[in-house]
Amino acid sequence: MKLHTKLVAMMLSLLVIAILVLFIMNQFSQNDLVNEIQESSTEVSKAIQISVEDLTSESKVDPSRLKDYLKAARTKGINEINIISNEGEIIDSSDPAKVGKRREIRKSEKGLKSSPGTSPHASLHPYDLVVPVIVGDEQLGYVHINLLLDNIHTIQHDNFVKRLLANSTVFMVAIFLTIYLARRYVEPIHRLVAGVKTVSAGDLSVTLPVGSRDEIGELAESFNEMVEKLREKERLEKRLYEAEHLSKVGQLASGIAHEIRNPLNYISLAIDHIKSELHSCSVPQQQELTELADKIKDEVRRANYMVLNFMNYGRPLKLRINQVSYPELLAAILPLLRDKLKEQRIELVCDIAPDLPLLLIDKELMRNCLVNFITNAAQSMPDGGKIIAGARFDKEQECCLLTFVDQGIGITDEELPKIFQPYFTTKEAGIGLGLAITERIVKEHGGAIQVESRPGHGTTFTVILPTRREERPL
Repeated sequence: MKLHTKLVAMMLSLLVIAILVLFIMNQFSQNDLVNEIQESSTEVSKAIQISVEDLTSESKVDPSRLKDYLKAARTKGINEINIISNEGEIIDSSDPAKVGKRREIRKSEKGLKSSPGTSPHASLHPYDLVVPVIVGDEQLGYVHINLLLDNIHTIQHDNFVKRLLANSTVFMVAIFLTIYLARRYVEPIHRLVAGVKTVSAGDLSVTLPVGSRDEIGELAESFNEMVEKLREKERLEKRLYEAEHLSKVGQLASGIAHEIRNPLNYISLAIDHIKSELHSCSVPQQQELTELADKIKDEVRRANYMVLNFMNYGRPLKLRINQVSYPELLAAILPLLRDKLKEQRIELVCDIAPDLPLLLIDKELMRNCLVNFITNAAQSMPDGGKIIAGARFDKEQECCLLTFVDQGIGITDEELPKIFQPYFTTKEAGIGLGLAITERIVKEHGGAIQVESRPGHGTTFTVILPTRREERPL
């Protein structure tokens, strides 16, 4: 239901309730008023009947008769009853002191008229009712009744008070209902305003609850759609920035490859030639020159590896997916790392579950990833230690979990979110592309990397690889 429809329905409901309350109270008031008038009329009729009987009676009139009757009739507004002869003499009265006195009856006084005096028992002006008593064609006298209409006025006053209270109650309910609705609709607007301020400050994680289907709910839903589009725009901008960045890195890699790899190849070949000519030297000199040539060869290999990192990061990856045994892949790279690990007093322990299935991976690219993980772990342990290369199969998630646990210096909370960013490194000789390239390769395989680290207690890298190959969108 729309907001304006709810407001109109509320106002119409209140109007109907007010009309019904007034109608019902008016009906009760009319009934009370009619009953009171009927009872007063009945008492007046009885008073007239007694007066007629007294006028027409041949016996002596009982003076206490009207007085006794008046005791019960006062509750219905009869204040005084006088029986007057045609000559104006009061021959009987509810007030014995008035018997024998005269009271002239004028024509203008006949009927119901306001009394010129006041009654000590009444809060309003009394009324005089003068009725001629006629039997046959002969007028015997008059009946004078002093009436108090306090009961009728009291009923009217009570009815007015009740209607006033009823209207006040209806409008108080309307006020409270309006306050309730105002709070109910103002609170979501306040949340919306706070959400807009948060989004304008750059936080796109805001989502408003859609609690209704009216205009407020539609506004919250539109706000959520707007935020989602802003998130999508932010993701697209980030991907565009990364694409532009990769393009620039690719251009840089091409230039480096052209300018550096050819001299490096020449230096490597020259070192091999020098080593082949060392046989003519003495044994001590031959050993010294061989060690020097090996060091030069290592430095050339390291420089060539940096160039390859630049090239791999800048160019699109083309995966050659095959079924590969992880233990065999790990065993193939151990000879390349054994001497370096031994020199650093580092022990590599393999902890591979026996039920680990074959991996659907690009063998060469994943080999580079494993080398990066083990090399980084070794570099974080300058005083030696143990590296545990584990692997197990998660049946619930249907994926393989490859773990690399070291006992190194760890990563601080400030550095942890940055370790996969290009060119971020904490090593003096590093270029900050090893983990960036590794993460990219894992993501191209449909996997992910999780990192847990405590400074001074080591780091754990977990590679999650799916066992089913899914087609990735281009």
